[in-house]
Amino acid sequence: MKNTQEIKETALAAADIIRERAPGFTATKAIVLGSGLGPLVEALRDAVAISYSDLPGFPRPSVEGHAGTLHLGTLGGQAVFMMQGRSHYYESGRPDGMKTALLALRELGVKTLFLTNAAGSLLEETGPGELILIKDHINYSGLNPLIGESGSERFIDMTTAYDETIRSGLKRSAFELDIPLTEGVYMWFSGPSFETPAEINMARVLGADAVGMSTVPEVIYGRFLGMKIAGVSIVTNYAAGMNDEPLSHEQTMDNADRAAQNFQRILIQYLESLS
Repeated sequence: MKNTQEIKETALAAADIIRERAPGFTATKAIVLGSGLGPLVEALRDAVAISYSDLPGFPRPSVEGHAGTLHLGTLGGQAVFMMQGRSHYYESGRPDGMKTALLALRELGVKTLFLTNAAGSLLEETGPGELILIKDHINYSGLNPLIGESGSERFIDMTTAYDETIRSGLKRSAFELDIPLTEGVYMWFSGPSFETPAEINMARVLGADAVGMSTVPEVIYGRFLGMKIAGVSIVTNYAAGMNDEPLSHEQTMDNADRAAQNFQRILIQYLESLS
């Protein structure tokens, strides 16, 4: 594993490449697309695409639905970076797999991070094809991307990790579009195996409304970098034991489409409201 200084140097090198590929492009917002949300890049205007393979330190996704491309363009009248693919802990055994990419984005001026994921719902009333706006999370894995950092800055306050102003704006946009948007607590499991029914019962007792295998490391590190965070889960299935349907990644991809379209509408409406 690289040390902190090596990661910073790699992030600066990646940022320089992005500047070379898109001269003059600036944006304060970035969006990380979860499984099944890749098609959102088609809504970008004046887009520039850069493969992660050209950017040192960026993840090399091995999961279907994660293309591994950084897009720069305009969405809802706002300039944005859009990450089509992320690093998952279960791919590398590292909770800091997104560290270099997020450092590079901060170097490029990003102050707000929108995170999305595919998740299993623990709410009977919020099923596949619907959305959950994350208001808080439970880091059940116990892993943390800040392990190895030094100084008092690593002791990040996570009381309001998910920005209340952004959440209010997304809820208002969903209301205007008549799209259901449930608020809930997301619990991070390491994956790649799905949870057992007993684990889901435990998660419910602990206060979780959705479960998934990503996002929390980016929230922690994004807050460490001083970014404002918003998170939305695309519900692709009910959690284990809630019905008789077997869980699979294929199911995740099949059920993501309708929710992805609604998320796109909400996000564009929200970004337009900022203009």
